[in-house]
Amino acid sequence: MVLKTINPRADIGENKKAYKSFSLFMGFLDVLKQQDLNKVVIEKLNAEIDKINEVPLKKLNTQIKRSQLKMLQIVEKEQKLVPKNYYKKTWLVLGMSAFGIPLGVIFGLTLDNMAFLGIGLPIGLAIGMAVGAQMDKKAEKEGRQINMEM
Repeated sequence: MVLKTINPRADIGENKKAYKSFSLFMGFLDVLKQQDLNKVVIEKLNAEIDKINEVPLKKLNTQIKRSQLKMLQIVEKEQKLVPKNYYKKTWLVLGMSAFGIPLGVIFGLTLDNMAFLGIGLPIGLAIGMAVGAQMDKKAEKEGRQINMEM
């Protein structure tokens, strides 16, 4: 079973955002076609491609972004494949919220000045990026990283 392709559109040049999303998505599909995906994953990905093929130009940009995110989640969940810097970007946010805010509150309470709440955010950002970078290196070493950054 093979991945479907996107139907070419003659009117895509009218919408610059849709054109940019369309071309990036085509690159994403090319990278996915190089991977060894199982039938269940291909069926799910083809369903998302069908959604993009059916949408009018006005809503194309939004649908491409939704479908690309959904396809990325499917590939990550089912095949454990991730794009470059996937974990770093994910853990950056998690580090700021899970580590940074509590650390900032601790600084603020211990120094009796809640203005120090903001100190925890860059610390959490650094922790999150470090954890994410380690996970990205592990994914690359295991061969689970696709050659694309999103």
